[in-house]
Amino acid sequence: MPVTGMKILIVDDNLAVREMIRSFLPEAFDQVCECADGADALACYRSFRPDWVLMDWDMKGLNGLAATREILVEFPEARIVFVTQHEDPELRIAADEAGAKGFVLKDDLSALRSLLFVQ
Repeated sequence: MPVTGMKILIVDDNLAVREMIRSFLPEAFDQVCECADGADALACYRSFRPDWVLMDWDMKGLNGLAATREILVEFPEARIVFVTQHEDPELRIAADEAGAKGFVLKDDLSALRSLLFVQ
């Protein structure tokens, strides 16, 4: 019997990218909430309480690193994965230091499938 009832929050300022990410999610994630910037991510997290957050880094206003820190201050158990187009070793280190549980490039979204069930 497949796992269902899992919740995920997608934070990205580009609607088309959010839709693309959604298409790569395992079927277990049947409850999806989306927001377009880091400033809304904490409010969304508070009300939705997702199993996972997929966080873009480069957004107007509050970026993904700052939003990740804010979420983890209030919800230290939050599981956040950076999903970005930036292959930058310094960004990977910064995401890790902010508390992210993983880092996936947007051109390899298939990596989400295994990552979301390993942790």
